[in-house]
Amino acid sequence: MITRLSKEAYNYAGNHIKLKYYKESGIGIIGEIPEPDTKGRILIVTGRTSDMPVAEEASLTCEVLGNKVKRIYDAGVAGIHRLLAYSEDIMKAKIIIAIAGMEGALASVVGGLADCPVIAVPISVGYGASFGGLSALLSMLNSCASGVSVVNIDNGFGAGYLASMINHIGGN
Repeated sequence: MITRLSKEAYNYAGNHIKLKYYKESGIGIIGEIPEPDTKGRILIVTGRTSDMPVAEEASLTCEVLGNKVKRIYDAGVAGIHRLLAYSEDIMKAKIIIAIAGMEGALASVVGGLADCPVIAVPISVGYGASFGGLSALLSMLNSCASGVSVVNIDNGFGAGYLASMINHIGGN
């Protein structure tokens, strides 16, 4: 798996090795994605559709490492009904990755609803005074919801890797 792969680098490398390119996430994968080898499912939730590149980076990382993944995109807390419509998925997840910009409230709300670990990923894109993701990072670090951990801004790979490690604890 190659992360942060540009289209130009893929075009060059693709001439020399068999590589599948996932444009949305900027990931290149050599070989096939394996079948899941865990029982637990990792839930990926984003606040907006503009968070999808980092969400896809996290999702593909989880899948390459042998995990079942469910994606829920555009379920931000500004329209809380969008998130609450997935209450059953939230309660069935073994780990949740919450990806959001702006004030980063999604991680706290998901953390308050879920009874599993939540990995928060602040996003650098957005409008308003997001300061390149710093506002979301600080809000996520200050979450009062128990069980919320935070990775760095736009670190979908790190969130996916950590979620996979947690999902593999205790065997399959």
